[in-house]
Amino acid sequence: MSGASSSLRAAFSHCVQQVRNYDYHHYLCLLELPPELRKTAFALRAFNVETSKAMDIASDPRIGLMRLVWWKEAIDKIYVRKQIEHPVAQALASVLSENKISKGWLKRSVEARINDANREISDIPEKIEDLEKYAEDTVSTLLYTTLQAGGIKSAAADHAASHIGKASGLLLLLKSLPYHASRNRHFSYIPAEVAANHGLLVKEGGRSEIHLDSREGLCDAVFEMASVANVHLLKARELSGAVPIEARPVLLESVPAQVLLDSLNRVQFDVFDPRLARGVLGVSPLWYHVKLKWYSWRGKY
Repeated sequence: MSGASSSLRAAFSHCVQQVRNYDYHHYLCLLELPPELRKTAFALRAFNVETSKAMDIASDPRIGLMRLVWWKEAIDKIYVRKQIEHPVAQALASVLSENKISKGWLKRSVEARINDANREISDIPEKIEDLEKYAEDTVSTLLYTTLQAGGIKSAAADHAASHIGKASGLLLLLKSLPYHASRNRHFSYIPAEVAANHGLLVKEGGRSEIHLDSREGLCDAVFEMASVANVHLLKARELSGAVPIEARPVLLESVPAQVLLDSLNRVQFDVFDPRLARGVLGVSPLWYHVKLKWYSWRGKY
């Protein structure tokens, strides 16, 4: 038994380290959770890290896709208590055995990433709503499962989580546009409708492409998408009076979304401005930490 417990401690330690290394702004959010919920939240967030970086770290897209399919199958195995030799899977199995967490939310997040990975380069989302759905499937689901793990049953909290997930997902897609552009996937995350509004959509050879020649057009497109994210944050906060106090630490993830939105505003929505890559989401780590602590101390999100 001591060997098993030692292995499990190592698995959870791995989860914490993965989140700290790859998702630092949310790592700090999770530290504000009650101790009894923190372990589960780190396992869930580490699972998200594994699936979100699957395509990025693969030398071949087919390998990244295989990794995502492996995780989809791993979820099924975990729910029937099959042993999997992977530290994140082991930690996830442990928390799922202790908490009632919907399998559907976990499967939905991986399936959304698989569908995204399967898209052809020429496939451009038509509307912002397509990216909002992707954000809900990959980000809001994390908040839903964390609320479930905390035994928090509140329609208002779920509704706020939906809005925060959509805002966070949209803003992180915007921040990652330079990275995706370097990997020839920038057009995947600017909807055709938005691109057309700002002169970025070009029709060549019977198909549409997005060109980023116009920095002004790109900034305007980013502003339009960021404005939608801002509306989601405002709607989430309008619900705060109905959200139970125990749910608010989970919803602290609105803070990094707001910080990123403010950083985008400061650089006039130029996602290629190097200031966005500095510190934590474009602000100093100290300022980010103080802001997060302030919201946490006041019981706000």
